[in-house]
Amino acid sequence: MNIYKNPKTETWFELVKRPLFKNNEISETIKEIFTEVQKNGDQALINYAEKFDSAKINQLQTTIEEIDIAENLISEDLKKAIQVAKENITKFHASQIVEIEKIETTKGVICWRESRAIEKVGIYIPGGTAPLFSTVLMLAIPAQLAGCNEVVLCTPPDKNGNINPAILYTAKLCGVSKIFKVGGAQAVAAMTFGTETIPNVYKIFGPGNQFVVAAKDFAQNFGVAIDMPAGPSEVLIIADQNANPEFCAADLLSQAEHGSDSQVIFISTDFNILNKTIQEVEKQVNELPRNIFANKSLENSHFIFLESMDEALKFSNLYAPEHLILAIENFENYIEKIQNAGSVFLGNYSCESAGDYASGTNHTLPTNGFAKNYSGVSLDSFVKKITFQNLSKEGLQNLGTTIELMAEAEGLFAHKNAVSIRLK
Repeated sequence: MNIYKNPKTETWFELVKRPLFKNNEISETIKEIFTEVQKNGDQALINYAEKFDSAKINQLQTTIEEIDIAENLISEDLKKAIQVAKENITKFHASQIVEIEKIETTKGVICWRESRAIEKVGIYIPGGTAPLFSTVLMLAIPAQLAGCNEVVLCTPPDKNGNINPAILYTAKLCGVSKIFKVGGAQAVAAMTFGTETIPNVYKIFGPGNQFVVAAKDFAQNFGVAIDMPAGPSEVLIIADQNANPEFCAADLLSQAEHGSDSQVIFISTDFNILNKTIQEVEKQVNELPRNIFANKSLENSHFIFLESMDEALKFSNLYAPEHLILAIENFENYIEKIQNAGSVFLGNYSCESAGDYASGTNHTLPTNGFAKNYSGVSLDSFVKKITFQNLSKEGLQNLGTTIELMAEAEGLFAHKNAVSIRLK
């Protein structure tokens, strides 16, 4: 881990950089995979499953029997936990449904906007060392609330060609039945082009490793939309003298364990809290089953002492974290100063894990600084907004001259005539 005391402002741009990948090599691999999937469809996916996942599979789509069997493979306690999370996530996302409001902009001119569900969406669920069944909830629930006609789920199989039972159970609970045993960039390619078995979709959602992220970006070249440019997980914690070092360390490690390319940053205005948190991290990391990933992540992570809360928030806004935790007293006084963050956790008891699983907010969030210009997934992510206008005869009379003058000034006389011919 890297420790800094009052780093100069001019060095902050280096500190906010994320770990770099060999993008050229990744790009070439992605192009090869897309070409192969577009050309050979299902067979390419079966070959890649064996190559990348060491899984020999005969059919890509999960059967109803497999989904039903999965329900008996997880504990009743876990089922109840998933159901509680589903209720909270549904409640929060359902609150985002807005009523249609018609506005009379000029007498006789009525304008409004309506939502229409994206008809076909694909959701990618990581299933390797950490099968993220919680992401099924985060993506399938708003898709269902939005009214998407077709939801396609892709997730990598294990070496036996099976999908994690918690993923299958959660998918069934959320009404998703089109589940395919395909992971990585090849899954994104399959949802982009469609194969003999897997339908193509209009928008692809979900987190993944650097190859999945690159594949989603590449898919946009073929007219497919994506939720956001998202990469490895990250968290930034701001702590004052009232923070609990044990809690802060646990939150840092909850993100560090995602993978070796994850990044965590800890900023404190109290040097004692900074040192105690570092000690706690060193203590707790050894107790984690995934400590190899966490330790590797910590190599790319920063522990920073800054003099004031204003400086800490200025640094945070420059970094634009996926997750921001304010482990500070009187956090209400600083909320309006937060400009760039995916999701914010306020106070000592608002652990980041709550947002990951069950508080109700969505955990599919912008990373790598994209919180400066992207929002996390919400109900709006699954709909398009269509505007409507209705002009009465009186409305066109009231607005016509304005339109004619503007069209003529732009040299677009057919535009002007479309009004003039009606006014005559």
